[in-house]
Amino acid sequence: MGTLANIFWLGTKELRSLTRDFVLLTLVIYAFSLAIIAQAQSSAQEVHNASIAIVDEDHSDLSRRIAHAFLPPYFQTPQPVAERDIVPLMNAGRYTFVIDIPPNFERDVLGRRRPAVQLNVDATAMVQAGLGADYAQQIISTEINDFLSRAEGSPATPVNLVVRIAFNPNVNTAWFTSVMGILNSVTMLAIILAGAAVVREREHGTMDHLLVMPLTPFEIAMSKIWANGLVITAAAGLSLYLVVRGLLGIPIAGSIPLFLLGTAVYLFFATAIGIFLGTIARSMPQLGLLYLLVFLPMNMLSGSNTPLESMPGWLATLAQASPATHFVSFAQAILYRGAGFAVVWPQFVIVALIGGVFLGLALLRFRKVSAAVT
Repeated sequence: MGTLANIFWLGTKELRSLTRDFVLLTLVIYAFSLAIIAQAQSSAQEVHNASIAIVDEDHSDLSRRIAHAFLPPYFQTPQPVAERDIVPLMNAGRYTFVIDIPPNFERDVLGRRRPAVQLNVDATAMVQAGLGADYAQQIISTEINDFLSRAEGSPATPVNLVVRIAFNPNVNTAWFTSVMGILNSVTMLAIILAGAAVVREREHGTMDHLLVMPLTPFEIAMSKIWANGLVITAAAGLSLYLVVRGLLGIPIAGSIPLFLLGTAVYLFFATAIGIFLGTIARSMPQLGLLYLLVFLPMNMLSGSNTPLESMPGWLATLAQASPATHFVSFAQAILYRGAGFAVVWPQFVIVALIGGVFLGLALLRFRKVSAAVT
């Protein structure tokens, strides 16, 4: 009981220290609020509100139908321009797309003479240009087919393809990037806060004071783990409820408490990495450099940005040794697909086992450093 009491009271000291560190406290608030909003709203991977203009040299019913088929929220209302203005307007960046419908277009279509429609694309807006060009081709082809069939609907085809998109029906990037941003912030802050707690103790000389007290290195390290883990878990939960579900209006399919339980298990690994780096770094700038060497590869291989299936086989297998990979896996299963504990418990166990190994290594390193200090 004495050990648990020491860990508890030392942890409360860590919490008080964090509340007085306005830089780290601001980083926590920013990472789980404004950073999530910015990532969700600024990194869209779909066409949205694309600027478009149309050069209508035919002025026929078919050309008007094509112009009226480009609708929000994918495209802005098409603006009529003259053919001579295409190059100046594209050079000025006024429009991402300019469609040029030639004279006698409707007559040639009805005569099956395969007229050409010119689609000019500003590829400096790379994502919108690539996807928007495909959208424009589909819209124009659909309108032409509907016009030729004299009915609102394409002619019957031998195969009726039915597409069912699960978990994100509108294929909205914000639904994915917002939650993945929270997962990345969990890993980032767990490493930074735990590592900064160790470095701060060493820089201020309070580590010497702790070691001459009737405390063990295990108690000191565990107090930092539970205190920083509690802050990050609470911040992640509030971010899901208030920012993702509240401000952004993104639905969460599964149980947030179950996700937070898995997050708490994962934080034993992430905070252990932070403590390990804190025992190596002699200052906060060194901790920052070590953090980049660890976090960036772990984040890129976790599956939050690129699916493991898209990686080379040997690299995907190597990524399985990182708890971050399994953390992303069960987080996506819970929050996107509504998986319950019966589905994700194997990932929980894997994260706990691998995290326990890293925690043991971190505590061993912390004991060695503590012994060297004394």
